[in-house]
Amino acid sequence: MLSPIATVVYKHFEEITDPRLNRGLNHDLGEMMFVALTAALAGADSWADVERFGTSHQDWFAKHLPLENGIPSHDTFSRVFARLDSGEFLTAMHRWIDEFSDSLRGQGVAIDGKTLRGSHDARHGQSPLHTITAFACGTRTVLRQMSVPDKSNEIPAVPLLLQMLDLVDATVTLDAMHCQVETAQAVLDRGGDYIVTVKGNQPSLHEYLMDRFEGCAERDFEEEGLRRLVTLDKGHGRKERRSYYVLGASKKEADALCRWPGLRSIGMVIRQRWIKGAEQTETTLFVSSREPKVRETARLLRGHWGIENSLHYVLDVTFAEDASRIRKGSGPEVTAGIRRLALNILQRDTTVRDNLRGKRLRAGWDESVLDRIYAAFSKN
Repeated sequence: MLSPIATVVYKHFEEITDPRLNRGLNHDLGEMMFVALTAALAGADSWADVERFGTSHQDWFAKHLPLENGIPSHDTFSRVFARLDSGEFLTAMHRWIDEFSDSLRGQGVAIDGKTLRGSHDARHGQSPLHTITAFACGTRTVLRQMSVPDKSNEIPAVPLLLQMLDLVDATVTLDAMHCQVETAQAVLDRGGDYIVTVKGNQPSLHEYLMDRFEGCAERDFEEEGLRRLVTLDKGHGRKERRSYYVLGASKKEADALCRWPGLRSIGMVIRQRWIKGAEQTETTLFVSSREPKVRETARLLRGHWGIENSLHYVLDVTFAEDASRIRKGSGPEVTAGIRRLALNILQRDTTVRDNLRGKRLRAGWDESVLDRIYAAFSKN
């Protein structure tokens, strides 16, 4: 008999095809999904960890699952998850996320890629898996995950990723790799706006923006229609000053702008950092389909830059993603999805007052904490 908590997990993954022929002789796939997700919530970062967690908490799992054959071995987890259809898994995961994620209206959605460095296998000529993530910055929710053979394949993949999202009244932020007209149009087609960083891969556009804002600087930024915002952050031995400048623009203004669909503003950010007395300066240029509102633009850009700390850093440091040696078949892609799903659950939890690392540790040590996290999440 399944508990209500386990039923939620089963319901969302029941359409995934079990790759094994003799299903009756093996551990149930739904049970394996529940054990793997629960172990990821509670600090397990490898299949051996999943087995250790399962066997040490077998009485807890027996309250939620039939467990006719006990906890699967780490070899069983590795073998079965490596053979799963990753497309079916991600489809199921994305549908579940859509059920509990908040509306994207007014939110920033950052698109960024990450390489799972430990997934490479030089002996078999296997490159490390590269994932692209759509991340809701305000709620810190992973919305979508897509994998590509390597980083160079990100550009054509992102418009496909955007087609999976309802972006009405949301703003998609992208780095310079995705400074592509086709990508901007894909955002507009889904009802959203874009803010795209511009660098040397778009030379004429980059040159125009540099000239435009250098001209503003020569006039001490005293120009009609120019919006400016300066912020200052201090902490941990560093100081950072950000100066945001936004101008209204149209495609008729210059040849370099004419290709960009829905263009309404251009901008520049100067970031100055002082770390132990040493100064670093970085200038970022961008084009956008948003109105030239500097405070809102600054908020959205800060959210995009925060993906490194809110997602990538957490995955590598708290979930040890870069250190993962899971390599076989679809195993790296499926376990990456399980980590992101576990991260979403922990981010939304309000029953445990601790950081993400602390929540994972406490869920692993105290079964009542794990019960509270699951119970609260299943009500969403």
